Amino acid sequence: MQIGDIQSAMSKLAPDISLNKGAEDVTKNFQETLAGFVNNVNDLQSSADTAIDKMASGEATDVHDVMVAVEKAKVSFDLLLQVRNKMLDAYKQIMQMQI
Repeated sequence: MQIGDIQSAMSKLAPDISLNKGAEDVTKNFQETLAGFVNNVNDLQSSADTAIDKMASGEATDVHDVMVAVEKAKVSFDLLLQVRNKMLDAYKQIMQMQI
């Protein structure tokens, strides 16, 4: 699953609500926060890839820096997946509610 796929799935889960101004503000803030988080995860993934490439080419000699970058990317991606799973569970529960 790519970062773009996650972004598009999450944007479908939080569409703009036009009930009142407060709801719009909350929705926009949530979308911006989530988009920022996804972008940060993407940046960490890119920096880990760069560190691995430098290590493979011999430019970087410190294995610890490479491992730290890879672990940061892994932990942030795992957190993103957990947030996505919780959001999907909440969405499913809301859809199952009877009115």
